[in-house]
Amino acid sequence: MTPVACHECDLLQVLPDLPPGGKASCCRCGCTLATRPADPIERPLALGLAALLVLVVANTTPLMGLSAVGRHASTTIIGGAYQMWFEGQEVTAVIVAFCAVIAPAGYLLFLLIVLFAVRRPPAPSWVGGMLRWAERARSWAMTEVMMLGIMVALIKIADLAKVEAGIGMYAVGALMLLFPAILSSVDTEELWARVAWHASDPESGPAPEGELASQPAPDVIGGSEPRTGETPSAGSAA
Repeated sequence: MTPVACHECDLLQVLPDLPPGGKASCCRCGCTLATRPADPIERPLALGLAALLVLVVANTTPLMGLSAVGRHASTTIIGGAYQMWFEGQEVTAVIVAFCAVIAPAGYLLFLLIVLFAVRRPPAPSWVGGMLRWAERARSWAMTEVMMLGIMVALIKIADLAKVEAGIGMYAVGALMLLFPAILSSVDTEELWARVAWHASDPESGPAPEGELASQPAPDVIGGSEPRTGETPSAGSAA
């Protein structure tokens, strides 16, 4: 097994096999080195399905309504991006549509495909590509940034018009809670371990243990002495 350096005190340690819901702590400083979710497949699958339904609601129902001088108007996220494009702000419209609609939807779809495929291991090798795309799309899903921008806009126009939050606004708020819950319940190491890699794959997953053992150990410059015999403490998560 490859030693892992603590990111707080730099002590090299070998991680034990963690039980579901367990965590490994550094034997010197007590910092958490690794955790294993209690249910790495079913829980994120349920949260992902719920987030996908909420995302559909957030993009198909009015985000907010404005009333001023006897006139009322409402719009959705996609409608707002379309209006920006229509008014000549093409770059802003593309960024809003990508970060608020396309990237979150892509992340959820890729993740759900992976979770459904790994329920009966070994999963096909193409699942690894789906997992890579899910990680790439996740960094562009910025629902919380969009929500912050909406709140700033509402505060600025509160004195000029009557603002009413729509169902889409509450759906976006629910997405802000569901996405962190998904990220905290997904165990990417468990997902990678369930993928069946072939020798012909150019982007096969982690190298076999034999190859890792044959590689020279890296030199440790600074920090603590490499006491690889120490094993971090493992305990159950609260």
